[in-house]
Amino acid sequence: MKLATFRHQGSQSVGLWNAVEPELRPLRLDGEPVGSLLTLIGDSGALARCVADPAVAVSSIELLAPIPRPARNIFCVGKNYRSHAQEFSRSGFDAGSTAADAIPDCPIVFTKPPETVIGTGAGVWCADEVTNSLDYEAELAIIIGKGGRGITRARALDHVWGYTIINDVTARDWQRRHKQWFLGKSFDTFCPMGPIAVTADEIDSTNLEVRCWINGELRQHANTRDLIFDVATIIETISAGITLVPGDIIATGTPEGVGIGFNPPKFMKPGDVMKIMIDGLGCLENVVV
Repeated sequence: MKLATFRHQGSQSVGLWNAVEPELRPLRLDGEPVGSLLTLIGDSGALARCVADPAVAVSSIELLAPIPRPARNIFCVGKNYRSHAQEFSRSGFDAGSTAADAIPDCPIVFTKPPETVIGTGAGVWCADEVTNSLDYEAELAIIIGKGGRGITRARALDHVWGYTIINDVTARDWQRRHKQWFLGKSFDTFCPMGPIAVTADEIDSTNLEVRCWINGELRQHANTRDLIFDVATIIETISAGITLVPGDIIATGTPEGVGIGFNPPKFMKPGDVMKIMIDGLGCLENVVV
């Protein structure tokens, strides 16, 4: 099932997404409009009880991030494609490792605060007052449906509600200078998300094409089968000591082809258009402003 969060006539709603028309059918749960996807994620039987209202045209609404205001920080995994880990090490921006340990032995996990989240079509702050090294990262993101701690790899996919797309926008100079990743990845607007969320039954996370274009130039193209640590391993790792809750979001890492992978680096500037597509999850597009 494909779902979108949107604003129509001043109200935030959740609806069924039909990309063919294109149109949205606002949902009601127990007779009341669904205003947040978290309402459906937190109740395992909620989707089955929903009734869809007549469709509204996509041209008449504003698409928001599927979860515009996450309840907690977004978990993110770094250096999770072998080729990207190697390009990051070569770039000189990876202050925490050398060529000898470019490929991680365990998942590298950091977070982005909820305030970073914006929807498709929203502007990404160029932050030129504080950085000259703005970069992009196309990523598959997991949406947790069933919480828990100590989730085993064998049962991890049972805890996945669905998937969406995230652009892990990064200020590379901050990432290198501070020798950790939180600050450089957590500026306002640095987490475009969407355009929709798709329930896990429609997505095979082990075989998804991930593509990113910058101003029409294909920069990133990989398949999730190339992940060093797959979805189940990531969930097992994070939940070992942290209780995951319904609505938690986990970005799984980016492929080769980010701006720092070029010589010289290709950093973002105002007016640049970032377009990310992942099989079955639509197109996330944002402009640097």
